[in-house]
Amino acid sequence: MPAASSRTTAVSAVVTAALAAGLLTGAATTSASASPSADGQVRIHDIQGATRISPLTGRQVSGVAGIVTGVRTYGSKGFWFQDPEPDAAPATSEGIFVFTSSAPTVAVGDAVTVSGTVTEYVPGGAASGNQSLTQISRPTVAVVSSGNTLPAPVTISERSVPSRYAPAGDPAAGGSINALPLAPSRYALDHYESLEGMNVRIGTSRVVGATDPHAELWVTVKPHENASRRGGTVYGSYTAQNTGRLQIQSLVPLAEQPFPTADVGDVLSGTTEGPLDFNQYGGYTLTARTLGTVTGKGLARETTRKQRGGELAVATYNVENLDPTDPQEKFDALAAAVVDNLASPDIVALEEIQDDNGAKDDGTVSADRTVKMFTDAIVAAGGPAYQWRSIDPEDKKDGGEPGGNIRQVFLFDPERVSFTDRAGGDATTATDVVRQQGRAALTLSPGRIDPANAAWTNSRKPLVGEFVFRGRTVFVVANHFASKGGDESIVSQHQPPARSSEVQRHAQAEVVNTFVKKLLSVRKNADVLVVGDINDFEFSGTTKALTAGGVLYPAVKSLPRQERYSYVYQGNTQVLDQILTSPSIDDFHYDSVHINAEFADQNSDHDPQVLRFRP
Repeated sequence: MPAASSRTTAVSAVVTAALAAGLLTGAATTSASASPSADGQVRIHDIQGATRISPLTGRQVSGVAGIVTGVRTYGSKGFWFQDPEPDAAPATSEGIFVFTSSAPTVAVGDAVTVSGTVTEYVPGGAASGNQSLTQISRPTVAVVSSGNTLPAPVTISERSVPSRYAPAGDPAAGGSINALPLAPSRYALDHYESLEGMNVRIGTSRVVGATDPHAELWVTVKPHENASRRGGTVYGSYTAQNTGRLQIQSLVPLAEQPFPTADVGDVLSGTTEGPLDFNQYGGYTLTARTLGTVTGKGLARETTRKQRGGELAVATYNVENLDPTDPQEKFDALAAAVVDNLASPDIVALEEIQDDNGAKDDGTVSADRTVKMFTDAIVAAGGPAYQWRSIDPEDKKDGGEPGGNIRQVFLFDPERVSFTDRAGGDATTATDVVRQQGRAALTLSPGRIDPANAAWTNSRKPLVGEFVFRGRTVFVVANHFASKGGDESIVSQHQPPARSSEVQRHAQAEVVNTFVKKLLSVRKNADVLVVGDINDFEFSGTTKALTAGGVLYPAVKSLPRQERYSYVYQGNTQVLDQILTSPSIDDFHYDSVHINAEFADQNSDHDPQVLRFRP
């Protein structure tokens, strides 16, 4: 950790006076492992220690001195303070958060002494697997003086953050990195941890995660790290976590200074400075006292080309819990996107269509009104009069928002494509594959794939339909696999983090893969598209299970690496939505149409996908 070279004589005099007055004497209950500084006083770096866990956890400390560098009056209320007399150890932070529970009464620039209990707070709880935040709780605070110069900020930059993300966890500790000595010059997570609670700054940085409803955004301090064509940072593998990402929040109340609105590719210009926090929703976060200015770069929403006469255009779009309780403006915006940005595809597989009264939990499962409002809005926007097919789920059996009963729905343009209806499909009856006049056919269309399989417990069951385009049958499987809920964050104390939700998605992928194999066993050159919100990456085990045996190909891989994404999460642009093709569909044009994920103003949090081919 760089020394605070610009500390002033005045600040040093304050601390010296406090020492002389006996305000910094170490607590009698401090253990021998406290390793106090040479002057015999317990200082902030003694509390922080050289690992993620304080050597003084659970102990009382008294008269710990420093300068207040930030005050938070919302959420987890408290303040940060920092020792202006740092030690020479790069692994030990000189700053720490003081949790006051009520609004703190100190101000930035106050020289204070703090007594209290050293604790390790795990944002999200121990079950989350998150790292902990070292803090002082139940504090007694004395203000020695006010108006002091702050310790000079440590600059976080492309040069300072290592390219390696994290050390491997200790197998003897269940994969945890908590007890490992910090190596801030080798690993990015260790670098950030060595600055926990300290006054830090970044210079002008590119926005890689748009402003969200919680008044936060993401930047990267590494402008060349896996950059996307449109200004984001692509998450391309489990070992490419993008070390330059940093979350930005503001300590200034929003009523005094509204948080800036930024899209991916915009620039946070000038200096952003404040304490480095750690929270549940993103890990290391610069909580800014001074926030830079957003310079807009004018990122435009994409528009795909219109399909040609002999091309079939198939799209997938997660419309984020759409139901009649949403404002008409949401229906209109989503409809305009289908017509204008997606060029009115022939078939659209929708995910997250809710029932007719949304989250109201009264047993309603029909979505007729929801879909009619949407298809009417498409016509009003100048699009085709789509017809639709779906199967109502059982009440509260498919996960999602409680009471919402989300499901997949097929829209299709009857002027371009026909749907082959075979009656009998319902929430619990499985469709099957048969040979009919030498061709593969479904026993139920629309139908559900193996809905009783345990892989679909509290999750959406795949919807499959049989379409005909210019005399050629095309099978489309619409999916919405289990979410990543329950997975540990990439800033977890476990490295690599546990991804428990994969187990269900892998099982779901195997069920779909088996069904596609059955279709191809009946007709080797059957045209099959597996589409939807797969909730997993193109390099994931889920995708590998879907493609096992070469029966499917993830079409997103046809794009350049820097264009493979449909979602932005914590500053990582990544793939969640996919279209996979059977071997007969070997000449196609794929487009991930970026209209939502990179923008602060979103109609959905997902970007739709479109594939065009000639059957």
